[in-house]
Amino acid sequence: MNLVEKILAAHSGKTQVSPGDFINAKVDLVLANDITAPIAVKEFKKIGVSKVFDPKKIVFVPDHFVPNKDIASAEQVKMVREFAREQGILFFECGKMGVEHVILHEQGLVLPGDIVVGADSHTCTYGALGAFTTGMGSTDIAAAMATGEVWMKVPPTIKFNYSGKLPKWIGGKDLILFTIGQIGVDGALYSAMYFCGEAIDALSMENRFTMSNMAIEAGGKAGLFRVDEKTLEYVTPRAKRQYTVYDNDADASYAKTYNFDISKLEPQVSLPHSPANARPISQIGKIKVDQVIIGSCTNGRLEDLAISAKLLEGNKVSPDLRTIVIPGSQQVYLDALKAGYIETFINAGVAVSTPTCGPCLGGHMGILAAGERCLATTNRNFVGRMGSPKSEVYLAGPAVAAATAIKGYIAHPDEI
Repeated sequence: MNLVEKILAAHSGKTQVSPGDFINAKVDLVLANDITAPIAVKEFKKIGVSKVFDPKKIVFVPDHFVPNKDIASAEQVKMVREFAREQGILFFECGKMGVEHVILHEQGLVLPGDIVVGADSHTCTYGALGAFTTGMGSTDIAAAMATGEVWMKVPPTIKFNYSGKLPKWIGGKDLILFTIGQIGVDGALYSAMYFCGEAIDALSMENRFTMSNMAIEAGGKAGLFRVDEKTLEYVTPRAKRQYTVYDNDADASYAKTYNFDISKLEPQVSLPHSPANARPISQIGKIKVDQVIIGSCTNGRLEDLAISAKLLEGNKVSPDLRTIVIPGSQQVYLDALKAGYIETFINAGVAVSTPTCGPCLGGHMGILAAGERCLATTNRNFVGRMGSPKSEVYLAGPAVAAATAIKGYIAHPDEI
């Protein structure tokens, strides 16, 4: 069996599973946020049970409209907060929280070999730890909160092998945008994406989280990496419980294998209105933008802020645009403050926000007007994703974002 099949078999009490099998799998963690948890709570109450299966295995993270942007969002969070207190569920309050897909692994709540389900499509982020993690609808999450299990079909696994040494400025965001550009937004539909190869081994954990995060943008059910020394170095100081490391058998089979030589890969930019519209930056031209966003569950980690700060140090944001940096968690914010990155951002003319999803989903803290363009380190650029349906969103990594902030147009970091 491969990594995915081993995890699913272990959690469903079977010695072996194959793609297409239907299973009931026990979950290690159930997640919901301020938009999806209220629906899950309402559905949970219809089931007829008084208590969740295990309050220590359920986490509510308000992050989409936090701090509350209006009365409606305040009511949503109030409902979730009260249910969490009633049930003893872990709840990350404003001021102690972060974007859900940054804070959970940061806090050691997700570990290798886990099954995690979340009422948010980017729950696939934690696959970077060698876990099977996937997004589900709020009604499925209600059932998981009641039973501790999910019913699902075992997905096929597609293997993505990246050979060659990582070129300068190339990170996980470039690799995943390039990949989605090659296979399309449905190229891994209901499949697990398994990332491996020389270039993958060289990636930091932060960059691996970025790649797993965007598996859903290719239609993927999950996006996984094998556990190596970097994984264990990340997990060991954070883990507060036992976990099991699974790996692929030597004779494991895959639905399909892609081989990419990335030794000459350029920084990638996805043009509106799809992540699959990925192009090397040399083919983009000097497209002027009105806003730059650096942050989100895709690229709001410390390494992303470090890269951005390195380029912005001693420079100023172009007078032709505005730039917003959103740390992915309070810990990232604090670490960035101690490292001097926040001072660099402010001196450069950047607005620094408290951790929140904010503009990524068109929520708040950076909404676009009609006719405006934004270069963002976020994960989606669909029509109206960040505000007006007449606005445009371009996706890139933090190096391109910082260079763009300085130049006023989509720029290669070598220009700085």
